[in-house]
Amino acid sequence: MNKSKSSASKPLALHGETVSADWVDYNGHMNVAYYVLIFDHATDALLDFLKLDAAYREHMGGSVFVVESHLTYEREVMGGVAVSVTTQILGSDAKRLHLFHRMFETGSEQIVATNELMILHMNMNTRRVAPFPEFAATRINDVLIGHKNLAKPQQSSRIITIPDCIPTGAAQHNHTLIDKN
Repeated sequence: MNKSKSSASKPLALHGETVSADWVDYNGHMNVAYYVLIFDHATDALLDFLKLDAAYREHMGGSVFVVESHLTYEREVMGGVAVSVTTQILGSDAKRLHLFHRMFETGSEQIVATNELMILHMNMNTRRVAPFPEFAATRINDVLIGHKNLAKPQQSSRIITIPDCIPTGAAQHNHTLIDKN
């Protein structure tokens, strides 16, 4: 995977992998759990890029926790398909990092899934939120400067809702979901 520069004016391309046949569910496509796994691997690639890697965690006692995650599924992905993930930093402050991942079939520009994350930097000795170390804050800021002019992803900052939802009886509700043709 291409290790994009930290001052990139496009999302970082740091991770890709192939969908294992073991990840295919009873619907014949990749199970939702493995989308999360791939996005988690992409987050780890970003942390490595920011030097918040295993050596940092071991020697400095810091890490990150995901405190909120939103996924959208745009297209099915089948077993054996290679996927690539890009990462855009939407925002950060001293202790938080707001990320947006896009998953594509490798070689395609069509999004198959997205993942938006809010991450907290942690002091693992106290198990409390703590500021990012200066070197990481600088790298995050460098990427954020490059990403500030990118369009906000249309899938970001969404909430899950059924607009104007009026509770109905189960029989009525099921009737509205089943196409009888």
